[in-house]
Amino acid sequence: MTSTIKRAFAPVVDERTRLLVLGSLPGDASLKAAQYYAHPKNGFWRLIGGVVERDLVALTYEDRLEALKAAGVGLWDVIASAERPGSLDAAIRSPEAADLRGLIAGLPELRAVAFNGATAARNGRRALAGLEGLTLVDLPSSSPAHTRPLAEKAAAWATLKPVLRESVER
Repeated sequence: MTSTIKRAFAPVVDERTRLLVLGSLPGDASLKAAQYYAHPKNGFWRLIGGVVERDLVALTYEDRLEALKAAGVGLWDVIASAERPGSLDAAIRSPEAADLRGLIAGLPELRAVAFNGATAARNGRRALAGLEGLTLVDLPSSSPAHTRPLAEKAAAWATLKPVLRESVER
């Protein structure tokens, strides 16, 4: 049997990052494209675009990342590597945790961490247990495997807007 070890991408953050959105681990479409949330049916870019009030879907991938950073939003995953045939989180085995605390220590403006889906929330909350001063937000997964209607997901993701506004007003 061939190895099914999958690895996370590098974090997309800078000194302006106020909100960090954490997924679980890139799926096959993302790994093949070397892009976060590359599966065409994944709602991430529409959902986070609603949060930052910008049409990110219309932009190139590089411009999407720059727009997120300019809005104070960073991306990463809670799992650095794991065995996983396919793309479903339920298939993740032997996960190696990402160094979330190490990343967060270098983000002076960080105010909130949002978890994209239940696997990200479960692993991320465990990794960040006891960390003071951050708002933690569990979100419905942007994955097409999570079948709630996009409008329902968008309403939940919209709760991030005040987090970004509050950070700007400080």
